[in-house]
Amino acid sequence: MSKQVHGIYTRPTKRWILLVFFGLILPNIAMIVPRQTDNGKIDVVVIDAGHGGHDPGNLGTGRYSKKEKDVALATALLLGKYISENIEGVKVIYTRTDDRFLELYERTAIANREHADLFISIHCNSGPRSAYGAETFVMGLAREDANLEVSKRENSVIFLEDNYEQNYEGFDPNSPVSNMANTIAQRAYLDQSIEYATLVQNQFKGRVQRRDRGVKQSVLYVLDYTFMPSVLVELGFLTNRSEEDFLITTNGQELMASAMFRAFRDYKNHRDAVSDGIKVDQPQQTIEEVIAVDQSTIEEPEPSVPSFTVQIAVSSSLKELVPQNFRGLDGVSYYKEGRLYKYTYGEYSSLKDAEVAKNEAREAGFEDAYIIAFLGEEKISVSEAERLLQ
Repeated sequence: MSKQVHGIYTRPTKRWILLVFFGLILPNIAMIVPRQTDNGKIDVVVIDAGHGGHDPGNLGTGRYSKKEKDVALATALLLGKYISENIEGVKVIYTRTDDRFLELYERTAIANREHADLFISIHCNSGPRSAYGAETFVMGLAREDANLEVSKRENSVIFLEDNYEQNYEGFDPNSPVSNMANTIAQRAYLDQSIEYATLVQNQFKGRVQRRDRGVKQSVLYVLDYTFMPSVLVELGFLTNRSEEDFLITTNGQELMASAMFRAFRDYKNHRDAVSDGIKVDQPQQTIEEVIAVDQSTIEEPEPSVPSFTVQIAVSSSLKELVPQNFRGLDGVSYYKEGRLYKYTYGEYSSLKDAEVAKNEAREAGFEDAYIIAFLGEEKISVSEAERLLQ
């Protein structure tokens, strides 16, 4: 009998290997074979706006009503619009075009059923307030611990679905066994996934001036179960105030969508040329290079600069962050200490600006408002923040 240690199976029996092969791999072998109508060109793209309906995705800083699902949908629709209007002969299919909940297996089923040549899933990241930048994921042949949080977050929507035990029976992102068949099937598409992902990141960095967090690998259901080149794009961190301010705007969404469009145009031109037998010199990243990029972006230290804000109220329950709940003040956020929600007004790089905001808060009726300071996610004293700035 095989033994499991930290999610890795050791000393498997011959009977176990046969069961895995016949039970998991053979049913998926047909998926590896290209469809008969496939001409090798990029004719069909499926664009997936992450989350939706009662699954909002991440909520960002809480300062705005727009959530991850809203930014993802708006950007996805813009990307599809740019492709349809500028590239003749490409069929654009959306997994959703409005604010509806769509189960993960339905998203992959749409792409597989429509015989997509490329699958693009669009999301927004969350993390510490200091984290920022765009990154694009491809399927992970190895289960990398470095990207486990992304895997957990994007796969967690499974548990919002009815009958998820039946719909996702056997899918375990931490198990190399449960995804063995899909790994074999997707291996054929990994190079092309990396090619498009690299073009996307180059556009984000070169044309939109976003921080490049690189092309990464992770265990994501929508990548493991789509049988074509597939990527999951994280546009940026809604939990970072400056990135949130950019991504919730029409201008920000247009810039990110146009970057993905230009990457798609270049990717299609290259793949179509290859299918026509035209030799095109284009450097390809290997899996090892992708992992190297991944590690370098993870280990790169984030800048830590003190910031000031004004604490105005404390509550045992979370209030909706709208002006009418805070005497007309706009730009209220919160942090949590223990079981208490502590509400703050504004975020400033200088104590002088924070003093102005404190006076505004007191004039609005928050007579006990006072200034606090943070270094990244850590709350520090105001005097310590002043010392660090000096």
